[in-house]
Amino acid sequence: MAGLVVIANLTVLGQAEIWFRTWKLNPATSAYVIDPSPPPGQHTITRVEPWEGGLMYRTETVTAVGEVRHTEWTARFDGSDYPVKGVPTVDSHAIKRVDDHTYEVIAKKNGKITTVSRSVISADVLFFDRQ
Repeated sequence: MAGLVVIANLTVLGQAEIWFRTWKLNPATSAYVIDPSPPPGQHTITRVEPWEGGLMYRTETVTAVGEVRHTEWTARFDGSDYPVKGVPTVDSHAIKRVDDHTYEVIAKKNGKITTVSRSVISADVLFFDRQ
C-alpha cells in the first residue's frame, strides 16, 4: 500500500458548520510526504457540503504536471463504501466521524484499502464569509 500524508495549509472561503465550507489549498505552505508520486496539485479548491447524514465532496485540482481533474463523491458517516468519480486510484470511500472536528476517510480500489486519511479542523481556525 502506497502512503500519502498531506499536511495542508488551507484557507476557508465561506459557508457554515465546521467541515461544510469551500477550502483552497495553499501549496506554498503545505508539506507532503508522498511515495512515489509528486504533490497532489498546484491549485486545489474543495467544496464540502452536507449530504444525507454525511458529506458531498467536490474538488477541482490542477496537478503538479498541469493536468486538470474533477473529483466528486458523497458518503454517509456510516462506514459503508460509496462510489468515487474522478480518481483513477480509488473507486470507493467509507467515512467515519471521529469527533466534532475530525473525520476519517478509507479509500479503496477493487475492494482493497489504498489509503486512510484523517481530516482535522483546528478548534482555533479562523473562518470568514466572502460576500
